[in-house]
Amino acid sequence: MDFYRHLKGQFKRVIGEREFSGEAVKIISARTLAVKEAIGEPERKDYPLMRGKEFMMEADFRGAKGQAFTDMPANYEGSLADVLSLDLSDNAQRAVFVASLNAVMRYAGLASGTVHCRDHEPGLCAQQLVTHIRDRYPRPKVALIGYQPAMADSLSKAFPLRIVDLDADNIGKERAGVIVDDPAATPEVIAWCDVILSTGSTAVNGTIGHFLNDKPVIFFGVTVAGIAALCGLNRYCPFGH
Repeated sequence: MDFYRHLKGQFKRVIGEREFSGEAVKIISARTLAVKEAIGEPERKDYPLMRGKEFMMEADFRGAKGQAFTDMPANYEGSLADVLSLDLSDNAQRAVFVASLNAVMRYAGLASGTVHCRDHEPGLCAQQLVTHIRDRYPRPKVALIGYQPAMADSLSKAFPLRIVDLDADNIGKERAGVIVDDPAATPEVIAWCDVILSTGSTAVNGTIGHFLNDKPVIFFGVTVAGIAALCGLNRYCPFGH
């Protein structure tokens, strides 16, 4: 929980500096946010969001939107002081906190790309990812934390790749020519790789601390937008809105 204590402290500082603490934030569960509204109509239909494996939680702060992926969607409405009081003991509370943080950071002009890309953009994101990595790391072995199908396809054609995922439907199965490992293999996969490419959803499922080590790490997606800005983390999300 050291990471979350630090994150809360940083978020509290931003709220205090801007005197936002009494302001209300509204969370709209992904159960009421249609898949088409969240991601549009991408070419691929195997994204976890479209398969009902994940949900998109959206927070609204003074009209600014912040989103976060979660497997435990929930409705929530309260002040930012209430959000800061959450103990972050489960995925639902962490999703509320992270989505709220993203909305506030977006309103304050401290973070961008806090709303998911749509339609053809996820495919373009995956295509550009190879160049993004290659420009920074010559011939790396890549660990993909969180199976993202379009990214896995692009990465497997360009680099030695291993994949770790939480979804039992993926573990032990071949995806993009790679057998997906379960989370128990994470330490070995990290030791093997040169660079970690991790879903920002690790901030919601409570595993983000596992990837903040000596290995270079790039977090991808909207979930980690505000956290990356507050904590100085590398983030890849070229088409976030």
